[in-house]
Amino acid sequence: MLKVNVKKGNIERALKEMKSKFIKTKVARKCREREEFTKPSVIRRKEVNKAKYVQKKKREEDE
Repeated sequence: MLKVNVKKGNIERALKEMKSKFIKTKVARKCREREEFTKPSVIRRKEVNKAKYVQKKKREEDE
């Protein structure tokens, strides 16, 4: 749970601080991930494919 203190009635500053905390803690991403269940094998497959993609890009840069 995010908590933001409002100092001297400055709502604009408090909203800005809340937005930055929201982004830094990745709350929105976690909520989206919890909307539906994904099997561990699917998650692992995505990680492996992403790693392959990154390695391929790095090899292309070296050449």
